[in-house]
Amino acid sequence: MDEWINSFQIWVKDLGALGWIISIFGYAIASFFLIPGALLTITAGLAFGLWGFFIVVIGATIGASMSFLAARYLFRDSVEKTLSKRPLFNAINEAIKEEGWKVVGLMRFSPAMPFSLQNWLFGVTAVKFFPYFLATFFGIMPGTLLYVWIGSIGASAAGGEASNAKLAFLVVGIIATLVVTIFIGKKAKQKLEVHGLDKE
Repeated sequence: MDEWINSFQIWVKDLGALGWIISIFGYAIASFFLIPGALLTITAGLAFGLWGFFIVVIGATIGASMSFLAARYLFRDSVEKTLSKRPLFNAINEAIKEEGWKVVGLMRFSPAMPFSLQNWLFGVTAVKFFPYFLATFFGIMPGTLLYVWIGSIGASAAGGEASNAKLAFLVVGIIATLVVTIFIGKKAKQKLEVHGLDKE
């Protein structure tokens, strides 16, 4: 495993700026096609260390925007038909009419629906694109940082670059990020429950 990680890191570094571009748009396309992002986010941490945070946030936001616009302007009827079978969809739409972009931000912390599917759903709700874009960009940051940090620890350990002090710092950072993410997630869950959105 360590050998594979090292080879992967060398390959990415050899690509230079092109590696960043490929990773950003690769993440965007994966998000568009409903591919789960957790493993991709950890991989970004393996390849780029904590710089992977910026790659993932940019790529995920681009992918989320692509899905939103496609759902709104290209596939609206089929998306609405598919989602109308989910009771949660109508509840989310009604909540957005009342709270707008705040619901988008809160949903980014809720496991009630996968991130990639949320993007398509929001495209056929009443939320406007720009507030959706900003709520997504900032809302995904805590979870992204957590997964990228996990990947970066794996990269440091595999490359033999991690001293005990550095590993301790990274582990403390992960724990702190995890605590903050859980705290925010619980607050989001409480808010979503008010609108009946935290369960199918």
